[in-house]
Amino acid sequence: MEADFWHERWENAQIGFHEGEVNRMLAAHLDALSVAPGSRVFLPLCGKTRDIAWLLAKGYRVVGAELSEIAVQQLFDELPLVPKVMQTGPLKRYAAEGIDILVGDIFDLTAEVLGPVDAAFDRAALVALPEEMRGRYTSHIATVTQRAPQLLVTFEYDQSVMNGPPFSLSQSEVEDRYGAHYDITLLADAEVQGGLKGVCPAREKALRLMPV
Repeated sequence: MEADFWHERWENAQIGFHEGEVNRMLAAHLDALSVAPGSRVFLPLCGKTRDIAWLLAKGYRVVGAELSEIAVQQLFDELPLVPKVMQTGPLKRYAAEGIDILVGDIFDLTAEVLGPVDAAFDRAALVALPEEMRGRYTSHIATVTQRAPQLLVTFEYDQSVMNGPPFSLSQSEVEDRYGAHYDITLLADAEVQGGLKGVCPAREKALRLMPV
C-alpha cells in the first residue's frame, strides 16, 4: 500500500488492524525460535502493538520499524516510557531501556542501523503488503536481519469475498518468497473466530522460518 494510506489510517484513528492484546501465535510459539530472555527481537511495521509490552515483560529487548510517527508516540505513551528521540539518517529513532523503534520507510532501514537481532516476529507486515511489494520486502528483511530466525503470522481466506489488507497469503507463496533463505515449518493453523474483520471465514497460521 502507498505510505499515504497508512498515514491517513493513523491520523484518522482507523486502526481496526490493531490488536488490543498479545497475538495468540506469538504467545504460543515464540519458544519455537529458541531465543532466551535478553535476546533482541525485531518487529517490522509494528504500529503500537501490545506484543511489544508482552515481550518486554518477558525480559526480551525489542526493536521495531514503523512508518507512522503517530503510532510510535502512542506506543510509548501506552507502555508508558519516555523515549529519547534522535535522527538516524533518513529514519527517526525512539529509544528507551530495552526498546528501539525506527520511524520511516522500512526500505530505508539498513542492517547497520537495525543492529544485531536474534529473531524477528512478523504478524502484520508481510500480510499488509500487496503482491507486487512482497518480493522486495522479503528480500530486504532477510538482508537487514541477517537471516535471523523468524515467526511469521499469515491469513488465508477467499479474497474474492474481501480484499486486504490484511491480504491472503498461502504457505506456498511464503515458501516462494523466503525459501532461498529459510527452512519453513508450519507451527499452527487455526480458525479466525467470527471471521476476518467479521466478513469472511479465514485461517490464521504461524510459520517458523529458520536460516539455511
